[in-house]
Amino acid sequence: MLLSIEDLHVSFRLGRGGAEAKRIAAVKGVSFEVPEHTTVALVGESGSGKSVTAMSILNLLPDNAERRGRVQFQGRDLLQASLPELQALRGRQIACVFQEPMTSLNPVFTVGRQIVEPLRRHLGLGRREALAKAEHLLHEVGLPDPRRRLSAYPHELSGGQQQRVMIAMALACEPQLLIADEPTTALDVTVQRQILELLARLKEQHRMSMLFISHDLGVVGEIADQVVVMRHGSVRERGPVETIFKAPQDAYTRALLACRPSLAAPPRRLAMVDDAPAPPPAAPAPARKDPDAPIVLQVSSLAKSFWLRQGWWRKREFRAVRDVSFALRKGHTLGIVGESGSGKSTLGLALLRLHDPASGPVSGSALYRDTDTAQLDLLRLGDAAWQPMRRRLQIVFQNPYASLNPRFTVGQTLVEPMNIHRLGGSGTEREARARSLLVKVGLDESAFDKYPHEFSGGQRQRIAIARCLTLEPEVLVLDEAVSALDVSVQAQVLNLLKDLQDELGLAYLFISHDLAVVRFMADEVLVMKDGEVVERATPDQLLAHPREPYTQRLVASVPRGVAHRLVPA
Repeated sequence: MLLSIEDLHVSFRLGRGGAEAKRIAAVKGVSFEVPEHTTVALVGESGSGKSVTAMSILNLLPDNAERRGRVQFQGRDLLQASLPELQALRGRQIACVFQEPMTSLNPVFTVGRQIVEPLRRHLGLGRREALAKAEHLLHEVGLPDPRRRLSAYPHELSGGQQQRVMIAMALACEPQLLIADEPTTALDVTVQRQILELLARLKEQHRMSMLFISHDLGVVGEIADQVVVMRHGSVRERGPVETIFKAPQDAYTRALLACRPSLAAPPRRLAMVDDAPAPPPAAPAPARKDPDAPIVLQVSSLAKSFWLRQGWWRKREFRAVRDVSFALRKGHTLGIVGESGSGKSTLGLALLRLHDPASGPVSGSALYRDTDTAQLDLLRLGDAAWQPMRRRLQIVFQNPYASLNPRFTVGQTLVEPMNIHRLGGSGTEREARARSLLVKVGLDESAFDKYPHEFSGGQRQRIAIARCLTLEPEVLVLDEAVSALDVSVQAQVLNLLKDLQDELGLAYLFISHDLAVVRFMADEVLVMKDGEVVERATPDQLLAHPREPYTQRLVASVPRGVAHRLVPA
């Protein structure tokens, strides 16, 4: 047995009280094994203890962490190993790939220098020999022009390329165990597919084992041999991947499988983890929306460019969005999908005029129906006329941790927009409205006096949605609004968005790279590539008969679980 974890407990000490200090238990008696040449997946929501369990193997935990139990690697208990012994193991026999490569790579060192370091430290290679090995590793992980990439800095690479560099670094010393902690969560679905296929191929070539950490059972089903399901620091279920997917025994596992949107015909509502003892049966799909509902936003030939500086005096124009046209109707959802760099987010930000005017020109028109007869071009309104329009069009951003002011209470966050736009007759009325909106988005009124750091990611996203609703908007731009959330929390937010649309008649511009989520939400889908719309259709048409090779690749890249297991070439 390569790795055996027995009755592992991990707690974090709060404050400096020594033995009397308060402790929070993060991992509670976890046990499982990783055989040789096997991929074992740790699955669970944020806070389930899966990453803490994995980081305990090499003690990559804060100083206030306390561990007990047994972590045996090749028969050697790593909990009893000294720091020098662990440092000799790290990168040599056990390597890690983390979720966010940009925070794992040193921004002031070149890619080549960062790959060479473990080769020289652990294998004792000379500089020239280490550089040749680094170039070979970059070629092995599929990075184009590997020799030139050795002199590149991390910020000069895309997210997928950065992750490939991290994998090359991890494999540099040919470890026996690779710990992959959410390695594809932040990536586009097509790049995710490439990284999963790469990991599966490299595992076979190097005959190594892998501990793969994820909250997405669709991804896990394609790559894992064994699955360990965790919740609240404990193991809820473990077994072969086929058994976990086809005959899960624990209600929590069944709920995790049910709450992920699929490419099949969507239910009216997604099941949620707290549904017990098992997720309820899918409700029938809602009645078809009114195709003649009034158009609230008519966009024609929208284009957005950015000025890119070349040298001291010259600059060139980069066209990020080109000739995009669509109509958004009241109560409808228009999905916009594509890879990173396709222009999706730039389109949404351009409509809301959130780009600095000096960044580059905007052309085309975006007509907003102000009354039954009058239309206003949002792109040509003066500042005085645009200010009152801000309340009609609101945006929910991808990262709920960055979009809320940490110094404002939730109440201040909700009341401030109403103060700016002079909504409500008094402070008392505004506070009452803010509290009622918290209840509407599924939070308690007690949240009013708390700060953002006291809430989970899904709760923060609900607060961000409530902030938008304070201004009674007609259009919400949802820019990857659920892509950073666990699948269970994602299901809650998606259900909430559908409920709010039914109740308030909101129109959504739903931007995402996840076709399964767009399938659940959208009435019509635009597929963007290199700033242009390459295909438009209903979700049913798009998924059943994608016309463009680019769309076909997007559809083929969606994780489908154990039925489509990766077979390395």
